[in-house]
Amino acid sequence: MNAKEEVLSPNEPLKLGSNYLRGTIVEGLQNPVTGGISDDDAQLIKFHGCYLQDDRDVRQERLKQKLEPLYSFLIRVRMAGGVCSPSQWLELDRLAQSHANHSLRLTTRQTFQFHGVLKRNLRDTIYQINQTLLNTIAACGDVNRNVMVNVLPEVSGLHQQAYHWGQAISDRLLPKTSAYHEIWLGKTQVAGQQADSEPVYGETYLPRKFKIGIAVPPRNDIDVFSQDIGLIAVAEGDDLIGFNVAVGGGLGRTHGDDQTYARLGSVIGYCPADKVVEVCEQILCIQRDHGNRSNRKQARLKYTVDRHGVEWFGQELNKRLGWNLGAARSYHFDTSGDPFGWVEGDDGLGYYTLFIESGRVKDFEDYPLMAGLREIASVLQGEFRLTGNQNLCIAKVPSGQRAQIDELLARYGLDGGLRQSNLRKASMSCVGLPTCGLAMAESERYLPEFVTRVEELLAEVGLPDEPIIIRIIGCPNGCGRAPLAEIGLVGKSPGHYQLWLGASPNGDRLNQLVKESATEAEILQLLRPILQSFAKERLPQERFGDFVTRSGYVDDPAGYEI
Repeated sequence: MNAKEEVLSPNEPLKLGSNYLRGTIVEGLQNPVTGGISDDDAQLIKFHGCYLQDDRDVRQERLKQKLEPLYSFLIRVRMAGGVCSPSQWLELDRLAQSHANHSLRLTTRQTFQFHGVLKRNLRDTIYQINQTLLNTIAACGDVNRNVMVNVLPEVSGLHQQAYHWGQAISDRLLPKTSAYHEIWLGKTQVAGQQADSEPVYGETYLPRKFKIGIAVPPRNDIDVFSQDIGLIAVAEGDDLIGFNVAVGGGLGRTHGDDQTYARLGSVIGYCPADKVVEVCEQILCIQRDHGNRSNRKQARLKYTVDRHGVEWFGQELNKRLGWNLGAARSYHFDTSGDPFGWVEGDDGLGYYTLFIESGRVKDFEDYPLMAGLREIASVLQGEFRLTGNQNLCIAKVPSGQRAQIDELLARYGLDGGLRQSNLRKASMSCVGLPTCGLAMAESERYLPEFVTRVEELLAEVGLPDEPIIIRIIGCPNGCGRAPLAEIGLVGKSPGHYQLWLGASPNGDRLNQLVKESATEAEILQLLRPILQSFAKERLPQERFGDFVTRSGYVDDPAGYEI
């Protein structure tokens, strides 16, 4: 072997030999002996929008009983821009009751996840999702994932234009294989013909996942700098004329591997709006051709950018385009949060953003969230928009229907979300245990408890309404975007977390490590004196992440060891 020849990761020959993502998925679904599928098919089925999981709460007990893990599947919907109709909401709700675990989860990429889908129900669930005119293809896997577009209830005209470009980008970068339609929708491949090709992706697709998001300043609720391609909209009056282009964002790391890290995207120039689809395709193709296919931990675009340099990347993009990006235009972000309650858009319609803790839509004890949203969906004359912070915007409500929506919100107690603390409304988590196989510690189930503890600390120091951004993730892969939290907890082991502090509240600065591994008691002990100083020494309107950075708390973590 040539010393310079690349040793491919196992996923590369798997994709190459999969017959454009078919593998043996059909045969695995038909095998009644197990509730799971083979390891190879578990990798390939991600491209179809599914993850094989098992309930880790009962894993050890089942092992003692010599039973296989309690397998089920996560299904993720592809829904560019996070917009769905009331009828689609009702159908997804129905499927959650009949085919999943009686809940929907709003993801940090503005789409839906079903959890707890058994193998025998998998094909029918995906088929029925497609009947709603939504689908699951490319919601996971080494492809472009769900394209994000910030919700923007205040400026509906700009949202509509940004949403249009998000849809166009999503459609252009959709895999072309017919495997999805054969496996899930009953289409028959023509015998003896090689019907498939992937003009953008090629036979082995991308080295790793790829993420694109559009933000319209001054709101950055999609964390645009965390994306492989972050598009910052540039407007002139009511017209969206183009985009600043940022490349190389990504938040995932691996514990104990200093060669992995979070990175914010680098702005490399400006493109007119009508060129943005072409620009995204060519950036993706650079990653296809130059991304690391031997080490998946180094396979995201951020490492490609750093390995070759930002200047090289811009030059390579210009060469492939046949024209040059322009100089970046000025922009400013005020916040990465959501505007809760009613906002009147510039279209005269009403937009009500509802707080959904960790994005989990279900009927809780004394809080019938799912039932209430079902009733709202049954009468809504507008649409639903999922935010990048796992919340829900009841959108485009005519003035004559607002009283009806208010009555339903009150009847089911959903308006109580507005009375939650600003701290809680700014929080977010990944799913974590018990279903995520990567989780090292609790996240979604632990978030409410931890937020309560920090609420108590804020009350002690006289800042009960402070909107500090807290994010908890069960592992360092970054699904809950904890590296962009003012207080970020990253799971290390059961009950132990890394503590990260100091991200900016508008999403343009990463936090820094303060404690490598700590229990809840240790974290709270460390936070108490910092919050006390914040209450006494902050500048007017200064946010917590800015304060701890200005005051040096994140520059010398060793100085704050317990």
